[in-house]
Amino acid sequence: MIIDTHVHLDDERYLEDFDAMMKRAHDAGVEAFIIPGAHPSTLKRALEISEQYENVYFAVGVHPYDKESIDFIDYDLYASHQKCVAIGECGLDYFRLEGSDEEQQIEKKTQDDVFRRQIRLAKRFQKPLIVHIRDASHDAKTVLLEEGAGEVGGVLHCYNADDELLSLSNQGFYFGIGGVVTFQNAKKLINILPRIPLEKLLIETDGPYLTPHPHRGSRNESAYTLYIADKMGELLGKSSSEIATLTTMNAKKLFALG
Repeated sequence: MIIDTHVHLDDERYLEDFDAMMKRAHDAGVEAFIIPGAHPSTLKRALEISEQYENVYFAVGVHPYDKESIDFIDYDLYASHQKCVAIGECGLDYFRLEGSDEEQQIEKKTQDDVFRRQIRLAKRFQKPLIVHIRDASHDAKTVLLEEGAGEVGGVLHCYNADDELLSLSNQGFYFGIGGVVTFQNAKKLINILPRIPLEKLLIETDGPYLTPHPHRGSRNESAYTLYIADKMGELLGKSSSEIATLTTMNAKKLFALG
């Protein structure tokens, strides 16, 4: 059995065939799903899905690109819900920085402030973090350490294979491995995967994004976790069922799933 620790089931691209998609996931051996919080506009849908399906959980948070929306979220309402298992996805993303140096510094500072606020919320509610890091490894690691995020731990969603972040495994952080590991050009991730402690590995799809080979170009969904488990097993010298078992145990531990 597999737990998809990061899938945007609240995305409108799943509306047309939601029940069929969930059945395909079940038939593929997916036993549970975690919907990350990215924007307040989808939180209500995420909560509703989690209440409809016993094996679906959600997180509350805002993506770095949607940082201005943090003040529109009632964290007390969502974080106290019994199906809320994490805070995030939150973090730093410098991939789309534009404008002058001064404008970019302002953008970085705003992202930093919102990231820190969500780490403090995670500590307040004693829930792990779902952390999004893109082109900002050093700054993100600095923030996590300065804010004492190791108190709650979390997952580095879509782990970017940056060597600098590996030491966060000692701070209670796990590493989310998704469809990218099946890409031919994912040499950094393929090379660093064996260096991640087995007890810190998680499987995720980030559906509907980052569809694994051989389905690249189509909508991603949780049933495709099988391809991720197969590739991880190949790279680590284990069977896909062994990968499924250990990542499921890891997910249950991190997110306190029954």
